[in-house]
Amino acid sequence: MRRPGAALRALPRSVWLLGFISLMNDAASEMVYPLLPLFLAGMLGAGPRVLGLIEGLAEAASSLLKLASGIWSDRTRRAKPFVVGGYGIAGLARSLIAAATGWWFVLLCRLADRVGKGLRSSPRDALLARSVEPGQRGLAFGLHRAMDNAGAVLGPLVAAALLGGGLELRTVFWCAAIPALLVFFATLRLREPDAETSVQTPRFNWRLGEFPPAFRRYLAILGLFMLGNSSNLFLLMRARELGVPQAQIPLLWATMSAVAAVFLTPLSALSDRLGRRRLIIGGWIAYAAIYLLLGWSGLRAWGVWVAFVAYGLFIAATEGAEKALVADLVPRGQLGAAFGWYHLTLGVALLPASLFFGALWESFSVLAAFAFGAGCALFASFLLIVWLPRARD
Repeated sequence: MRRPGAALRALPRSVWLLGFISLMNDAASEMVYPLLPLFLAGMLGAGPRVLGLIEGLAEAASSLLKLASGIWSDRTRRAKPFVVGGYGIAGLARSLIAAATGWWFVLLCRLADRVGKGLRSSPRDALLARSVEPGQRGLAFGLHRAMDNAGAVLGPLVAAALLGGGLELRTVFWCAAIPALLVFFATLRLREPDAETSVQTPRFNWRLGEFPPAFRRYLAILGLFMLGNSSNLFLLMRARELGVPQAQIPLLWATMSAVAAVFLTPLSALSDRLGRRRLIIGGWIAYAAIYLLLGWSGLRAWGVWVAFVAYGLFIAATEGAEKALVADLVPRGQLGAAFGWYHLTLGVALLPASLFFGALWESFSVLAAFAFGAGCALFASFLLIVWLPRARD
């Protein structure tokens, strides 16, 4: 068995390059989007309804494109054009928000950014899966997600430093073009894995029925879990209710992202040895416990910090393992489409999950909302045990 350091060094250059790309891209993104509500309200005179319209349309467009681009990349057996184009469009659109004089322009830029994400996400994940051996998938996806989460820590810190130095919001947005340019040039250096003549090119279609039954069951189980996994904005709202000062909320979120970044690689690599299901089930059970804790009215502010650190560990245990399990359950020639269905399942479930969570919170109680999320996680864990074959466990 290789030591962790040796296993990381053995990963192909493309895995490290994709990790660097995600780190820089997420840093650029997090320099802009946490400041968007302030920019829209303070400089463009737009309110929460406009923000909701922008985010809803943008995420809907992104979810559908993730499936289309995955199927298309399988058909062409090429992922790099989608990755280069997707990151390039997103970086340009994100930077142009600085030139906005009305909320409609922000909407167009945000839509273009999500179009870029929709184009790149599934082909990129397929490229990552094809670049490594099956026994390295957990480690590879864990490293990639770890570097992505590191960018989520770096971006807000850079933005805060620039604002603290006296720069205006528009100037900070223009500065986000610098890491976006680094991302674009890095994508040009990506290489496709060697083509496999034995891999059959799938027909271009949208039918889920052509995938293995185990993969379809996995998507159904993920959909159930996601039904109880509402927007993370509810976690921040609850933290504020439980006494965390407003000034500490960004630090609380950065701490959670940092914990995820540190532990994603070793925990995802553990799935290569112990099995994906074991790690995912453990993470989902921990998620249920965290949600029940946050729903408890007697939780103190220091307990919120503990819960958010634990939430970072939940992310670390599941994000890489979930994607690696997708690659385990489908043929290599269908990886792009499979990741498209994976991303679509997560995206489609987010809207009803958030609406239902908010309705339970307002109509019944905060405990009812968080208990529903915990219940979905526990039921999904049970189904993962009894309904999914033990692939690579």
